[in-house]
Amino acid sequence: MDFGDGVALIALGLSTYATWRTIQFNKRQDSLVETQNKLNELLLAKETEEVLDDRKADLGASIIKLGNHKYRLKVWNKGNADAKNVTVEFPDGNHLIPDSELQSKLPYESLEKHASIELIASVHMQTPSKHKLKLCWSDEHRNKNEKLVFPTL
Repeated sequence: MDFGDGVALIALGLSTYATWRTIQFNKRQDSLVETQNKLNELLLAKETEEVLDDRKADLGASIIKLGNHKYRLKVWNKGNADAKNVTVEFPDGNHLIPDSELQSKLPYESLEKHASIELIASVHMQTPSKHKLKLCWSDEHRNKNEKLVFPTL
């Protein structure tokens, strides 16, 4: 073995080492690219959800006491979009709101975001303390939305 063979052997070793390091680097680079793609997908999903949330109304209801024997059913919109054609239904029967109050105020044409409507509640000794309500409305996201709420006295 002469000097040229030794230099060739050292060059082969360095080349093998450089190839091995390049392969390791490429694996790490592929892992980083995969992680970046997953992060981009999550960010896109989050942005899409935020755009959809801007088009949704979210209604809720509670019974509030104003004074001695004066109660109101308060329906509010905590969503980011206006709720159109808001109605309140009582799946288990209406023991709370007079029919004349429901007929005169509902369907409510447009409940803006962070706005509310109040309905006069008729509370007496036989009135149940918990009520099942179905709130129905339309918004920019969907034409027919429904939500069950259970306000209590």
